[in-house]
Amino acid sequence: MSEAKHGPDLDTPTGQTTTGHSWDGIKELNTPLPRWWLWTFYLTILWAVGYWIAYPAWPLIASHTTGVLGYSSRAELAQAMTALEARRDVQSAGLRQATVDQIAADPALTRMAIARGRAAFGDNCVGCHGQGGAGGIGYPNLTDDEWIWGGTLADIELTLLHGARWSQDNRTRTGDMLAFGKLGLMQRAQAESVVEYVRSIAGLDVERGADLARGRQLFVEHCVSCHGSEGKGNRTLGAPDLTDAIWLYGSSRTVLVETVLNGRAGIMPAWAGRLDPVTIKALTVYVHSLGGGQR
Repeated sequence: MSEAKHGPDLDTPTGQTTTGHSWDGIKELNTPLPRWWLWTFYLTILWAVGYWIAYPAWPLIASHTTGVLGYSSRAELAQAMTALEARRDVQSAGLRQATVDQIAADPALTRMAIARGRAAFGDNCVGCHGQGGAGGIGYPNLTDDEWIWGGTLADIELTLLHGARWSQDNRTRTGDMLAFGKLGLMQRAQAESVVEYVRSIAGLDVERGADLARGRQLFVEHCVSCHGSEGKGNRTLGAPDLTDAIWLYGSSRTVLVETVLNGRAGIMPAWAGRLDPVTIKALTVYVHSLGGGQR
């Protein structure tokens, strides 16, 4: 194929001028774009220029052009959130004025608190405690009746407000499972003996030939001060009951020996200052309603 060039001329069959290009005798017509299309294109250019002037559009070194209208999507969102909070304040006035016990005693306030608490739980708590509060390894199940720090409304509210082992709050729940191995207080063989004893009082199988008397003696020497003489735990100290079938990290020998030797110190963040008081009350009532709350 060859290309020939010559000046534009008139194409007789169509009455259109040509561009002056020809390929193997085929001429290229210079057909103009439809006027409506051109005007539409020009209008989009004008619209873009107007938009650049009226709204935030061009990036600068440290910010951006704000536009003559001063519009801001962030400001619009802030206004919407303020309006939403105002409506919530009207609806939750009763929650603000009542204590968690008063809320739980009032069916209407309870329904309102549970609805708000469920939303707050999904936003802030599901990541650790799971959907519906079922928990996971290292994260307490909020639907059973085992509570490390207590499961009354007052207990739950205090834990929400100040957390557990949260270093940024001087009223946080405190209490650690000591690392007896790291501290040089037990050797592995001793830890294994204690574990066999703990498994025995929990109703779990015990290795044949295990020296439970030795394990009991070590338990009395090192564990009774927190877990009690019968292993029932102490919620004031955050020491769990070792005799039930509920285990935060698991009940296998490997896990229990690891716990005794290296300790455990899970953290629950303090929500005071991060969530407003009404939301914390609502969360308290919602968590209490999940099935494991205590009177």
